[in-house]
Amino acid sequence: MRKLAILTFQTLDGVMQAPKLPEEDFSGGFTQGGWAEDCWEEVMEQVGREAMAESYDLLLGGHTYDLFAKSHVATPDINPVDDQLTRARKFVVTSRTEPLQWQNSEKVTGNIVEEIKRLKAQDGPLLQVHGSWQLIQMLLIENLIDEFRLWTFPVIVGKGKRLFSDGVVPTTLQSVKIKSTPSGAFMNFWRPMATDAA
Repeated sequence: MRKLAILTFQTLDGVMQAPKLPEEDFSGGFTQGGWAEDCWEEVMEQVGREAMAESYDLLLGGHTYDLFAKSHVATPDINPVDDQLTRARKFVVTSRTEPLQWQNSEKVTGNIVEEIKRLKAQDGPLLQVHGSWQLIQMLLIENLIDEFRLWTFPVIVGKGKRLFSDGVVPTTLQSVKIKSTPSGAFMNFWRPMATDAA
């Protein structure tokens, strides 16, 4: 059995929508995309060291998969982190019918909750969820997250898709790792108290 961790960038007021690019996600009339830019390089270096150095598989929503695949299919193997993303197995929650182009990608369809439980029950490396707001909301409601890997940026945007939305299960967390960056972003890893810390 393996664990599932979400890896999320958020503003100080909890918004995780469109951190990198202004055009990343305009849904809901969001106009503050690209809010992570000032801290991006430092945070990505920290992400590589702290969250992506060990082997993992990816569980992604369709929109996040498209954002990742667009750059990695066109320019693969740019650096060790990108190379590992490309080599990782990618499970994509999608209803699309066309084939997935990024190597090592497969669709997750049907009863999504049961399929994710099946993936977690397998032997294998950690399942990491990047971005994928809608998918994370389902995982929160179904209490399927074993670790929260959060990077909080010193930015307030006022509105947008928040990590913790309505319907989440009340949970007490324990802190397992905290670090900061010179630019003011900080990393917190949390686990639900009921989750085995091993």
